[in-house]
Amino acid sequence: MLPKFLRSFVWAISLTPVVTAVAAAPPGPRTIQRLDGTSITESDLTARIEDLVKKANVHGLAISVFNDREVVYSRTFGVRRTDTKEPLRADTVFYGASLSKAVFGVLVMRLVEEDVIDLDTPLHKYLDKPIGALEASRPKAWHEDLKELASDPRHLKITARMCLAHTTGLPNWRWFEEDRKLRIKFEPGTRYSYSGEGLTFLQVVLERLTKRPLEELAREKIFIPYGMTTSSYTWQARFEENFCHGHDEAGKVFEKDKDNAARSASTLETTLEDYTRFLRAVLHRQGLREPRWKEMFSSQIRIESKRQFGPLSAETSRANEAIRLSYGLAWGVLQSPHGPGVFKEGHGDGFEHYSILFPERGIGVLIMANSANGESAYKDLLELTIADTFTPWEWQDYVPWDRH
Repeated sequence: MLPKFLRSFVWAISLTPVVTAVAAAPPGPRTIQRLDGTSITESDLTARIEDLVKKANVHGLAISVFNDREVVYSRTFGVRRTDTKEPLRADTVFYGASLSKAVFGVLVMRLVEEDVIDLDTPLHKYLDKPIGALEASRPKAWHEDLKELASDPRHLKITARMCLAHTTGLPNWRWFEEDRKLRIKFEPGTRYSYSGEGLTFLQVVLERLTKRPLEELAREKIFIPYGMTTSSYTWQARFEENFCHGHDEAGKVFEKDKDNAARSASTLETTLEDYTRFLRAVLHRQGLREPRWKEMFSSQIRIESKRQFGPLSAETSRANEAIRLSYGLAWGVLQSPHGPGVFKEGHGDGFEHYSILFPERGIGVLIMANSANGESAYKDLLELTIADTFTPWEWQDYVPWDRH
């Protein structure tokens, strides 16, 4: 095996082609191929998306489509904010919400390959002080405060694999609990329950282990190698010139929160161009050896909940048995006649995003919306762009616009 410093050098070289990749599709007429063997022309797709955006009242939409692991379509529709009518552009900065998690997942797997961390070693073993003694470094970094776990010995069982697969037993966010306290709600590793706290738990350990902040690690391991020049886990002054606001269903503009501490689960700022570059790199298996990609996209835990969030998440259902709905490592996983589909969504503050890749076919789509009506168009958009009829839109609660 190569020494660690040589492995890092080899990986950096392997990622170089991504830096020069153009996120937008090349000029000229083209046809987009779909999973079911049908196709659609670029002009027809654009016209139909424009019609759908209008019918569903989506205030701003950005979309990229992949064929043969390359971008064949990339466009924006609508506005950055409804009051100024400034148009969205491919380089407009979006709040990425939980798209953050997929980026962090690849980052963690890079660190696994560098032998910085093991997926199955209890995370407390990497620290020189008890996890229950950790406090927030500043008010905005509340995720660093893990003192409330001190009285529950089950936190000593939590591993990186559990954090990435959403099986830690931690809540999505402590603020959603009735008493707003952080607690373990079930035996770690036994079942799926989506948890931003689980991802930040892992982040806190990694930052202390490496003595480097998340932003610095992401810049070195992901943003620079993949050419994501306008992405960050913290707000940057350079984003001021061209960013979009989220909107509620009626089009009211949400104020932009620019003072978040970096959180692996939720604070990514990115653009259509940058996240398209990221997904292209994933399709090309850039930056990780094949066994790590396979592990990340392999089922770690089956999902049998009726919905992903809300009261119905506590009810079981066999509705997604046919696609064997599961979670991998930081990505959702489903099975289809076209091989596995790997997906990641994002939702918050008037931003609604979804991406799904079918790696064996080299086909995928990225959808980003700065509108609380965005998800109502997703079922139609997925079928229109790549004939994806496998995404469990009911489980995601993506109620179509014409069924409200």
